Amino acid sequence: MGMSSATETLCGQSFGAGQHYMMGIHLQRSWIVDLTTVTIFLPVLIFGSQIYKLVGQEESIANSGGYISLWFIPYVYSYVFSLTIQMYLQAQLKNMIIAWIAAFQFVIHILVSLLFVYKLNLGVSGAMLALVISSWALVIGEFIYVFGGWCPNTWKGFTIAAFKDLVPVVKLSISSGVMLCLEMWYYCILVLLAGYMENAEVAISAFSISLNIYAWEFTICLGFLGAGCVRVANELGRGKAEAVKFSIKTVVGTSAMIGVFFFVLCLVFQKRIAYLFTNDERVADAASDLSLLLSFSVLLNGIYPVLSGIAIGAGMQTVVAIINLVSFYLIGIPLGVMLGYLTSLQVKGIWIGMIVGVLAQSLTLIYMMWRTNWDDEVNKASERLLRFYVKSNENSEQYSICPN
Repeated sequence: MGMSSATETLCGQSFGAGQHYMMGIHLQRSWIVDLTTVTIFLPVLIFGSQIYKLVGQEESIANSGGYISLWFIPYVYSYVFSLTIQMYLQAQLKNMIIAWIAAFQFVIHILVSLLFVYKLNLGVSGAMLALVISSWALVIGEFIYVFGGWCPNTWKGFTIAAFKDLVPVVKLSISSGVMLCLEMWYYCILVLLAGYMENAEVAISAFSISLNIYAWEFTICLGFLGAGCVRVANELGRGKAEAVKFSIKTVVGTSAMIGVFFFVLCLVFQKRIAYLFTNDERVADAASDLSLLLSFSVLLNGIYPVLSGIAIGAGMQTVVAIINLVSFYLIGIPLGVMLGYLTSLQVKGIWIGMIVGVLAQSLTLIYMMWRTNWDDEVNKASERLLRFYVKSNENSEQYSICPN
């Protein structure tokens, strides 16, 4: 996801600048970079159990996690295509197409999950198989749309031009990857820390329930992240600094209102939400103890993902990566460890550390956006487009391979 966000930056700014044919080249370049990246990191999934045991996890948790990680190998390869094509389509404002294909995937996922888990009683294996099938169904749907001629201005067929000038793309992809990985891994590390608590199974269960609720609301805010990224990238490509500022105000304000709505919702329902996931009274009580902190977390969800999207649209990934490193790993995690292990707060202490880290990041990003000279960013976007520019097929034979 992180490496693919470079596709959002390049495709969004190219679309705004009217360089539509470059979007297909950016998409193919992102496939090359992402496929290479996934393959390099494949041993992490293959040796999942050994890695969990190496860091001291309980054997039952390590074995379960390692088994599931093997199922993620075909799933993660689907992300190479699904995420990049989604960003490619978003950049040209084809959001409804993405929504319809995703709805198709969702229906398939529900049907095959019911079949494998409940009818055939395949358990975890059935659930993961359903996930793999539905994820590749999404990819196939995207392929049909892109290759079938519904993107005539932006997809001109496969081209060897995608293999040229990959170094700048790799650099932007790495900075994008570091930025989002530092953000996403933050929550994974917090779950890992919960695994060392007393009564770890209850702690992890309660923490995972709260993170699931958090993630549900976060996906809505990811939509605003995408919207902010596309609008900012498009307007920078067009060279309209004032339109960029207006887009930022609109998307941040709207997303913040969504965050307030879910903040109130979590406060109202509290413990009852946990019973959507479990019948275990101990787990439900532990999750209920986190409900107030969860409410403030979903409130912050309405702000910081959008700011990250704006940064991606403007190509500021490197700066935000540094902010994420400081906020999450030098502030949030150390504070969570201290409160979780040196006080009686336990899991609540870890979550408080998480909130403080997110708050530090949000305030820093708000200040950064306020201080940014968007006229300068327009010039930087213009220079970036020139650096990645390849002549269209009207002036060269670059699209001689597999044209539509």
